[in-house]
Amino acid sequence: MHPSAPFSPSLLLTLGFAALLALQLLVRLWLNARQVRHVARHRAAVPAPFAQRITLAAHQKAADYTLAKARTGLLDMAVSTALLLGWTLLGGLDALHQGLLSWLGAGLHQQLALLAGFALVSGLAGLPLSVYQTFVVEQRFGFNKLTPGLWLADLLKSTLVAAAIGLPLAALVLWLMASAGSLWWLWAWAVWAGFNLLLMWLYPTLIAPLFNRFEPLRDEGLGARVSALMQRCGFAAKGLFVMDGSRRSAHANAYFTGFGSAKRVVFYDTLLTQLSPAEVEAVLAHELGHFKHRHIAKRLAGLFALSLAALALLGWLSQQPWFYTGLGVLPSLELLLPGARGLAGNEALALLLFMLAAPVFGFFLAPLMSHFSRRDEFEADAYAAAQADGGALASALLTLYEDNASTLTPDPAYVAFHYSHPPAIERLARLPAPAPAPNAP
Repeated sequence: MHPSAPFSPSLLLTLGFAALLALQLLVRLWLNARQVRHVARHRAAVPAPFAQRITLAAHQKAADYTLAKARTGLLDMAVSTALLLGWTLLGGLDALHQGLLSWLGAGLHQQLALLAGFALVSGLAGLPLSVYQTFVVEQRFGFNKLTPGLWLADLLKSTLVAAAIGLPLAALVLWLMASAGSLWWLWAWAVWAGFNLLLMWLYPTLIAPLFNRFEPLRDEGLGARVSALMQRCGFAAKGLFVMDGSRRSAHANAYFTGFGSAKRVVFYDTLLTQLSPAEVEAVLAHELGHFKHRHIAKRLAGLFALSLAALALLGWLSQQPWFYTGLGVLPSLELLLPGARGLAGNEALALLLFMLAAPVFGFFLAPLMSHFSRRDEFEADAYAAAQADGGALASALLTLYEDNASTLTPDPAYVAFHYSHPPAIERLARLPAPAPAPNAP
């Protein structure tokens, strides 16, 4: 008998990928089940801290909405897992690559076609669930305002914008991968980082208006109040705008957009109809808190650092045959030899495989990232309470929880893994008590 041969790197990658994907799916199913049980168990009564502000009907609507989204989440898990396996270990990406290579031949055009084909197939596979979420779940709970025509127009516009922006960027990155030598990943990172900064600067004036109307804030009293707040906080913006969010959804929000001198303050029109001026000011003070504590800059720096490390890793992996074969793809092996150059099929494959595999191997970092995000939200709340009326912020949060049908009783494990914002009971415990509702006893 001959001793068993050791596992090859390719087989180890296959087994590791499959095992982690299965474990990820089990954890996601477990968390989803915990959330469903916890929310359903507390559906019958409003938690005591909220009893003076939230009606039982609103609480039960939030529970039912959460449960409906959880059921949709199960479908999303099934579709996304099947699609991931189909692209990788079952050979879908390899089949698409080989088919395009036979049809178009090797070259940049084939590489771009592979990226576009992947995006098209993945997008089409996700459309039924997106339609169901919008026109069934959101419609049932009174949140959807989209018509089929507007939904289709948004889909077409977003596809065209993605192609107009993404294809030239992808072409440049693919060219760098093939022509910039062993440090191509450093040049690609510089291009990617610069592109993101440029996009942040251009988005408010060139891209966002393609999808929504933005009008200057006409409420002079609120405008003066907001301007005084920003002056106290040392924040300058290019303007205060109201967005027609009600054309698409009943959900409400406010946010900052832009970069550098192009920053704008944007209020959803739904937010202005749901909150009092003091509450709007407090919500805006929370957003200013993120800037005061440099949360946006820190997250951007973290993203850039993580992307640099990821591209450096990809720079090495893209030269390893087992990286391709272990994930179900046959690369152009001659291009992995030292000194080989040219676009003949591996560059787009490497990008796509890394994009598909990285979330699987990084899945268990999610609780850590969620923890840091929730910490930032607490800091922004504390800043808002110091710069504005903390009770008004608590009141605004309760109104938004109610109007957006956000559950007040999420499962703690689900929160730890998935929530980027603290649950209501934790946020309100750190803020002054909100004023009683007008009709409260």
